[in-house]
Amino acid sequence: MIRDRDRCYRQAVTKGLAAMGIRDHPTAPRSPWQNGHAGRLIGSIRRECLDHIVVFGEGHLRRILAGYARYCNELRTHLSLRKDSPHGRPVQRLGQLAAQPILGGLHHQYCRT
Repeated sequence: MIRDRDRCYRQAVTKGLAAMGIRDHPTAPRSPWQNGHAGRLIGSIRRECLDHIVVFGEGHLRRILAGYARYCNELRTHLSLRKDSPHGRPVQRLGQLAAQPILGGLHHQYCRT
């Protein structure tokens, strides 16, 4: 969990996170700009994924988030990467265009078959 160094995150919270198996990673001291990166990521996950899916428990949430992370890193185009994905993908020029649903049809992968 990325968090700032607010006093509300006292020893009880950090010990509780460790007991749940969650790694605690505080931002650098006196670096409020780092909160914006975490805020942007959380907002994107909420807007593009969790606002459209009913979550039935922790296991279900973990599967949803793993699928969303896989989609963002392997399939989704990013303008900052010249419309490529972080893991890269081959350009398909021949074949019939088909849409494959991802996350129950919330997003789609378009590929040629």
